[in-house]
Amino acid sequence: MNINIYLENSLAKQLKDHTKLAGKPRNAIIREAIKEWIEHHQIKQWPKSVLNYKGCSGIPSFESSRKDLLPPNEDPFA
Repeated sequence: MNINIYLENSLAKQLKDHTKLAGKPRNAIIREAIKEWIEHHQIKQWPKSVLNYKGCSGIPSFESSRKDLLPPNEDPFA
């Protein structure tokens, strides 16, 4: 895929300087930057298998027993 981007002069100069220091083509550095950004900004969500899970037949859900739970005697985080 080809993409055109426009950079302000100061950023373009920094990119040019870094390409010389790294000894890599500009496109390679831009690809690496985009890949790194995507890896660090992934949308985190449960897999569809978990979201669609309906439980096991014959086993009551945890929520059905919630009313039987006693509150803790002390705050365990205090």
